[in-house]
Amino acid sequence: MTASGDHTGSPSTSPARDTPPEGFRTFLQVLVNTAIANVTTSYLWFALTFWVYIETKSVLATGVIGGTYMLLIAVFSMVFGTIVDRHRKYNVMLFAGSVTLAAFGVSGVLYLVFQEHVLLNLAGPMFWVFSGVILFGAVVENMRNIALSTTVTLLVPVERHANANGMVGTVQGLAFLVTSVFSGLSIGLLGMGWTLLIAIALSAAALVHLMFLNIPEDKPEPEAGRATFIDLRGSVTAIRAATGLFALIIFSTFNNFIGGVYIALMDPYGLEMFPVEIWGIVLGVTSSGFIIGGLLVARFGLGRNPIRTILVLVMVMGFLGAMFTIREWWWLYAGGMFMYMTLIPAVEAAEQTVIQKIVPFRTQGRVFGFAQAFEAAAAPVTAFLIAPIAQFLIIPYMDSRAGRDAFGWLLGEGQARGIALVFLIAGLVMVLVAAAAFFTRSYRRISAQYLGEPDIVPAESAAV
Repeated sequence: MTASGDHTGSPSTSPARDTPPEGFRTFLQVLVNTAIANVTTSYLWFALTFWVYIETKSVLATGVIGGTYMLLIAVFSMVFGTIVDRHRKYNVMLFAGSVTLAAFGVSGVLYLVFQEHVLLNLAGPMFWVFSGVILFGAVVENMRNIALSTTVTLLVPVERHANANGMVGTVQGLAFLVTSVFSGLSIGLLGMGWTLLIAIALSAAALVHLMFLNIPEDKPEPEAGRATFIDLRGSVTAIRAATGLFALIIFSTFNNFIGGVYIALMDPYGLEMFPVEIWGIVLGVTSSGFIIGGLLVARFGLGRNPIRTILVLVMVMGFLGAMFTIREWWWLYAGGMFMYMTLIPAVEAAEQTVIQKIVPFRTQGRVFGFAQAFEAAAAPVTAFLIAPIAQFLIIPYMDSRAGRDAFGWLLGEGQARGIALVFLIAGLVMVLVAAAAFFTRSYRRISAQYLGEPDIVPAESAAV
């Protein structure tokens, strides 16, 4: 199967779609339901990370858990995108909610059957089974997010896509804020058992709520040729048809490389500075940046060229990531996190807005799935790489007299200077890479295509 029939003549943008009269209202209902589901998965995901680090004090364990989560997203996103394109979006959301509820239910049974010290034994199989079941439920929930991105095209007029994508960022930020606070409080005050029960109840509530919604959509037409479970060929064909789209995905991936560092080390750094209950509140307060950033995009859009917006913001994010641990001051860390999170919705919304404009609706699920897989794969690379390096090399070195003498003038004193050194290097690398992207042919080509301008770079010389 190929999608080439949708791109005859390589148009610069996908054909405009007629949206239902009540489409935007329906989109808002779907958005609220997705927010409920995201709150649930984030709540249990954060709680698992907090619980494991508090009980084991292992940076390696949190890094492996975080990296595994992103790796599973990378592996399954192609499958999710194919499923989204071949089925009604409402049915996809019902399926994802049901699987997530079942997975969280299995994890609850495992918690009842096995004692905590067995589940927390990093050398034993039950730690990985228990964590893996929770991670699988959280990963499947991401199928809803791919479906949500396509419902923007389905239900929202094209001139309001950027605003709708900003609202998506706001809702995701609200979910992050709520779960950050309540995950820490839940683990600190209630423990893992009650946390699991709450997550199961919320998953059931989200699924019941979804059953009362209706998304007007025709059944997707069967595609010619043999249907494969993972339509990699269709995804690649759709991406190649939109000149420069692969470059856009690479640009959006820059933030994910440093995101792997944060997955491995952000919680350990915060938990060294705050008790778990306070750390959850700090995450909740700083994650209000997601909401503010999403609201700003919903109100003002993304500017004339969203691709330029991506690279400028990635440079700013790299600088913030390098600076917010330059000293072990709680207000510097919290303030830097707040500003960093304020920028994330604009980066995500910019990528989605471009894809929604230049990729035909019938292949958008596969393109979003490919993009999510590609971007998610970047984080495990750095998470798996940096967690053992930080645990066994950088942190011990910075705790030694030689490390303090070498970098004390730059990073100051404190208990987590090794983590601070990792953040500094990763942030500066991201600034340099994003700046270099402005000078590539691919940046000029994808910008020209989005803006509907003549292609100023010969096709035979275009390269990322």
